[in-house]
Amino acid sequence: MSETLQRGLAVQIAEVLRERLLGGSLLPGTRINEVVLARELGTSRGPLREAVRLLVSEGLLVHSPNRGATVFAADPDEVGALFELRTALEMASARLAAERRDDKDVAALRSACARARKTVQGGRRFPYRLDLDFHRTLTNTARSPRVAEQLWRVQQQVILLRSPLDVPAAHTAGSLDDHEEIAAAVADGDGERAATLMHLHLDRVRAHMAASTGSSTPAPPYPPASGSPTGG
Repeated sequence: MSETLQRGLAVQIAEVLRERLLGGSLLPGTRINEVVLARELGTSRGPLREAVRLLVSEGLLVHSPNRGATVFAADPDEVGALFELRTALEMASARLAAERRDDKDVAALRSACARARKTVQGGRRFPYRLDLDFHRTLTNTARSPRVAEQLWRVQQQVILLRSPLDVPAAHTAGSLDDHEEIAAAVADGDGERAATLMHLHLDRVRAHMAASTGSSTPAPPYPPASGSPTGG
């Protein structure tokens, strides 16, 4: 197999594994058995190992000399640190999006919100892809490749850690409302409001994770501006 073909196959395998990781089929802390996976996917171990290396570089898998690759897991302190980083990046992204948006960007954000709302109203659980769809559309609107690169990593890690958790309908409804309010603030060009709403949105997600796991992760500090919302 040529190097180009092997690389292409490795990317395809990585996408299959990514779906399992973010969709909750491979849970945090699970050891990756390359022999079993290669047999199951009908591939040789060369492309599979390359796919594993790719996911290690993205932070979805962790490699250790003694155990090989395992699914990323985090203790409460690490979860808190993840939310500190994600909140800072997402707030920056929201501000930049409000400054740089055009009519196409606003339409894309509203479309992402509408797709999510329609799916959930059909009785389905809020798919992680639609959650990412909104956040990545916002990041694209910000037009900051460096922020986008770092956000992609931490967004996926948070989704992976949340994947085993039950998400109540009320939490999903609140998240959809948050997305729509953030999109409206971006459309209005109100960067400070968009950033504040994003902070509150991610604090809601962090609090749900803490309640679901029985842990405590402090909210990243951010004093709301006068007149800004105090809940999501």
